Formats: sequence, structure tokens, C-alpha cells
Amino acid sequence: MTTSRVHGRRRAARPDTRRSAERQTLTAAGRAGFAARGVVYVLIGVLAVRIALGSGGESADRQGALAQIAAQPFGKAMLWALVVGFGCMALWRGARAVLGRGPRRKAAPRVLDGGRALFYAAICWATAAYAAGGSQGSSGNAKSQDWTASALKLPYGRALVGAAGCLLIGIGAVLAGRAAMRRFLRQLDTGTMSHGTQQVVTALGVGGGVARGVVFAAAGIFILVAAIRFDPHEAKGVDATLRSFAQTSVGPWLLIAVAIGLVLFGAFSFASARWRRL
Repeated sequence: MTTSRVHGRRRAARPDTRRSAERQTLTAAGRAGFAARGVVYVLIGVLAVRIALGSGGESADRQGALAQIAAQPFGKAMLWALVVGFGCMALWRGARAVLGRGPRRKAAPRVLDGGRALFYAAICWATAAYAAGGSQGSSGNAKSQDWTASALKLPYGRALVGAAGCLLIGIGAVLAGRAAMRRFLRQLDTGTMSHGTQQVVTALGVGGGVARGVVFAAAGIFILVAAIRFDPHEAKGVDATLRSFAQTSVGPWLLIAVAIGLVLFGAFSFASARWRRL
């Protein structure tokens, strides 16, 4: 074998090695991101259960979850671990939006992943600011009302807010529907699971996904009502949306069911960190 052929093979192997390293890095980032998401959803669900039982005054949203983490031993370190996790999720989603290959990586999935990357980047920044000693600012409910009030002041603001509410309702319906149809199994490496593990993960995905979709849809309904009534105070954040479930005719039981579903979704996120194809 000539020297030129050896050098040629080495040069050909370098891009493959580099791509493999990049793939491994992005895979690790995605798994860290799903784990961070799982922590937050489990804590939100637990806080919501405590509210339903009348034993919790904390906010059942991301802000309340971060406050719970900060109050624990080594809470600061745990918060920074979440910062890394959310940053990894933003990196993974952004890479999928920009570098995704294959016939299924069309414009719509890329835009969706890009939006998710921006969302997790904002969550990462807010969590980092809180971990560094800053405050979380106003509550999620107040932020939702402030944003709605600002939007209503814009030209055609009422229509924009109404469209946002309808969009959120649609997202919630899609999330719940996809979960009920078990579409998430297509994204998991079920071949490496035992039969029992697959049944558990499926139950987590269905129950958790439906509950998550219900929360999204309910928040969208409140935004739509705010547009119809031209009243920003009708809009609600995650905490107020969850509390509204306890004000229905079935009392706190609906909130407990949804809260347990959010805990299940958090557990499903941990399963995704282990078995999702990334």
C-alpha cells in the first residue's frame, strides 16, 4: 500500500471521527435536557398536589419548582445543574433545527425545533439569573396578564391575543392527542426495553402527555377569554391555571388528577433521557 493511499484514508477518517464526536456530544446534551425537564415537571406536579390537598402555598409552576430546589441542601448546585440541563436542551434543539438531515427534516420541524431552542434558552437564562442570586421577578400569572395587556394595546391586539389563545388550545389538543395515540413510542428505542419496562413507559407517556396537553389547552382558553372580554386579568399563568381545576364542580379531584399526570410526565422525561433516539 502506498503512502498516498494511507494518508488518503486518514483524511477520510477524520471527518467521520469528527461527526461521531459531534453526534455523541449532541446526544449527551439532549439526554441532560430531558432530565432537567423531568425534574421541573415532577416538582410542579408535587406542588400542585399539595395545593389540592390544602397543604401548600407555593406556586405550582417553574418558579415554585426552582424555589423548592433552592431551599434544599446543595440547592445552589442543583440549580446550576438545571441551568446546564436547560442549556443542553437548547443546544440540542438548535442543532436539530440547523443540522437535521433526512427527508423528514422539512421546514416545519426545523421551525418547531428552533422555537423550542429559543424557549429553553430563555428558561436557561432565567434559571441562571435566579441561581446567581437574582429574583425570579413577578409571578407567572402576573407575567401572563402583563403580556396580554401589552398585546391588547396593539393594533388588532384583540385578534392577536385571540389567535394566541386558539394556538395554545390547538397545541394542547395535539399534545394530548399524540399522547393518547402513543405517537411518542416512535421516538423511543423500545427494542432495548423489556416488555414490562415498555408498558410502564407507555403508561407514563400517555398519562403525562394527556395531562400536559390539558394544562396547555386550559391556559389557552383563559387567554381566549381575555381576548373576548378585552380583559387581561382573565389570562392565567401555569399556577393559576392549575388552581382553576380545583374550582370546578368536582372540587380538588380534577387538580389532583392533572397534578399526578404532570408527575408522570416528569417521569416520562427521565425515560426519554434514557431511551429516546437522539
